[in-house]
Amino acid sequence: MATVFPSEPMKPTSFGDTLKIYLELTKLRIVLLLVFTTVTAMFIAAEGAPSFAVLVPTIIGGALAAGGSSVINQYYDRDMDAKMTRTARRPIPSGRVSPTNALIFGVALIVWSVFILGVFVNWLAAGLALGGSLYYVVIYTVLLKRNTVLNILIGGGAGAMPVLVGWAAVTGTLNVEAWLLFAIVFYWTPPHSWALALLVNTDYARANVPMMPVARGEAVTRQQILLYAIMLLLISLLPFAFGTLGAIYGMGAVLLGIGLIRASVNLIKEKTGAAARSTYKFSTAYLAFLFLIMIIDTVIL
Repeated sequence: MATVFPSEPMKPTSFGDTLKIYLELTKLRIVLLLVFTTVTAMFIAAEGAPSFAVLVPTIIGGALAAGGSSVINQYYDRDMDAKMTRTARRPIPSGRVSPTNALIFGVALIVWSVFILGVFVNWLAAGLALGGSLYYVVIYTVLLKRNTVLNILIGGGAGAMPVLVGWAAVTGTLNVEAWLLFAIVFYWTPPHSWALALLVNTDYARANVPMMPVARGEAVTRQQILLYAIMLLLISLLPFAFGTLGAIYGMGAVLLGIGLIRASVNLIKEKTGAAARSTYKFSTAYLAFLFLIMIIDTVIL
C-alpha cells in the first residue's frame, strides 16, 4: 500500500498548540536523558559541582543540539515513520508540521547550539556537539539506519557524544576518563535499542528497516542483548577500576549490571512482548540511575 501524506498540514489553533507540536519533534524525554549524561560528565570532570556559568549554557546548548538532531532525523525518516504504527502520529507524517518547517527548525536549533556553546563555553564543546549532531543525522539516519543491521552498533556513538561535550565544557580537553563514559553509553545503546526493536518488530519489517530482529531474527537479537548486557557490566566497572569513581559507584554499577543481565536472561526464557517491554524499561532506568550514582559518588567522595 502506498504511503499517503496529507496535502495540507493540519494547522495548530494557538501558539500553545504550535509550541507543543514543535517540542514533540525534539523528543524531550530523550533530550533530558542525554542532557543528564552531559551534566554527570561535568560533575565528574569538575570533581564536584561545575561552575554555574558553564553549567547553564552547556545544558542549553546540549539540549538544542540533541533536539535539533531529533527533528532532522524525523524530517528524513518521514516516509518511513508514516508506515509504522508507533510513529505514524508524529508531527510530520500526521501533517501537523510541514517537512520544510521541521527542517528549518532542526537546523536552527543546531546552529544556536554551536553558537551558545562556542561563545559561552568553549569551541571544543561546540565542535563535539556539532559532531554528535552530524553523526546522528548523517552517519546513523542517512547512511546506516536503512542499509545495514550494524545501524545501532555504529550509530550508538551519537548518543554517547553528550558526555564528551560535558567533559570538554569543564576541562577544555578530553582524556581517558571521558572516553570511559563514552564507552558506557555506547555499549548501553544496543541492548536498549534492540529491546525496543523486539517490541515493534512488525513495524520495522513493514518499513523495511534492517534492525536486528528483522535482519537476524528475534532469537539472535535476544542473545545479542544478553551479550551486550554482560559487556556493559564489565565496561561500567572501568571508572571504578581506574579510580575515577569510588566504591559507591562500583557497588551501584554491579547491582544495576546484574539487574540488566537478569532481565536479558528472562528475555531469552520468556520470548514475550511483556519481557521485551520490561527489558526496555529497565535499560532506560539503568542509564539514568547509573549516571545518578556517578554524581552521588562524586559529590560524597
